[in-house]
Amino acid sequence: MSFVHLLPAPLRYANDERVLATSFFLGILFSLFPYDYPLIWTATSPPEVYFQTLETHLRFLHASPPIVPRILHIVMAVGLLGFFIKLYRPSESNMLFDGASLVLYMCGFVVYMANIVSGLRVVTNGKYDVEITRGEGPAGVKDGAQSEGKPLGRADSLKVLAASNTILALVLVGVLILQAGQWYAERKESQELESTKGEKSVTTKGNGNTHKTNIAKKKA
Repeated sequence: MSFVHLLPAPLRYANDERVLATSFFLGILFSLFPYDYPLIWTATSPPEVYFQTLETHLRFLHASPPIVPRILHIVMAVGLLGFFIKLYRPSESNMLFDGASLVLYMCGFVVYMANIVSGLRVVTNGKYDVEITRGEGPAGVKDGAQSEGKPLGRADSLKVLAASNTILALVLVGVLILQAGQWYAERKESQELESTKGEKSVTTKGNGNTHKTNIAKKKA
């Protein structure tokens, strides 16, 4: 029997919540991979038609009905809830694996909010050469006195967005690897416990048989 089945029901569900939420986001990122590949994984510069197709796709995503981002954020919150449930009165295994997984999960959340969401807004506005200023959004007013850093052009902005998708995918894969490592460690621990119990029961039975044999010899 796996150690996971010995956990209380909320903790078993927490395992499922984290893995399902992470896999859900990886599926979304995989669907974006055909659009990102020519931009950051090939040496040749993509043609103009590619940039137009990519911009149309990203604008369509950003203009999705409100139900789409709501579902996305609900799944994100469900995964986060799963981590908090597992870290309630944590064991040593939970602190190591679940703690590291939560750190990676939150890093992915920061990448999503800081790069992906703002990148989609820039693509929708179509103002790539506009610098970001203090107190302004990604489409802030260009002002040399207030500007922070060099503005990104069209190709560079799209590359940053594609690279952010790749970074987010790697972070989520790290979460799954840590969860798989925790499952393996708990499985080995449960096997060792069962093996120890089996050896103790065999030793107890052997001592009992020896005691009965000694009693029978004395009676004889």
